[in-house]
Amino acid sequence: MSKEILNTNGEKLGEITLAKEVFGVEPNMHIMHLALRRQLNNARSGNACTKTRSEVSGGGRKPWKQKGTGRARAGSLRSPLFAGGGVIFGPKPRSYAFNMPQKARRLALRSALSAREAQIVVVKDFSTIEEPKTKLMVSALKSLNVSGKVLVVADLKAEENKNLELSARNIPSVKLILPSNLNVKDLLEADFVVMTESAVQDITERLSK
Repeated sequence: MSKEILNTNGEKLGEITLAKEVFGVEPNMHIMHLALRRQLNNARSGNACTKTRSEVSGGGRKPWKQKGTGRARAGSLRSPLFAGGGVIFGPKPRSYAFNMPQKARRLALRSALSAREAQIVVVKDFSTIEEPKTKLMVSALKSLNVSGKVLVVADLKAEENKNLELSARNIPSVKLILPSNLNVKDLLEADFVVMTESAVQDITERLSK
């Protein structure tokens, strides 16, 4: 399984072989679903909070006498039966996070990469973007023939990609991530995935273990 290596002008520079055990596995839908749920759950703040009858202020005085009024017995206006009272079984701050074994997380990433293999575009690097200008990045994406939501996976600190972050940050449809931050959600949401050659090698090395 091989892919063309392009420069940001869309010209072919060579070919790279994609490891079958990373980019060519049978996608495991269940594991991808679990990994996506885990990522979304772990991002939840879980800070919804309601007050119980013991936490609502007021209600210290018995609203009316126990007997003789014809009304039901009441000991506090902060009862859940009254407007402004406490909430029964309402939400309290909690964590929605859950864990997955490391092997399962790697399988989920391999599955997502394999599912999007046809939409992966490999570039040598972004050294042709010589100044931090949005129009240069727009031109590069046009030359690479990618559109819609674009995920760019590259080492932003590398010298050859030094202008990439500043050139892409004003384009709403482009998201930049490091190879080490690759995740199932971003892979599945993107219409195209643009990876540098070094990013492909880095991902292959980490996910082949």
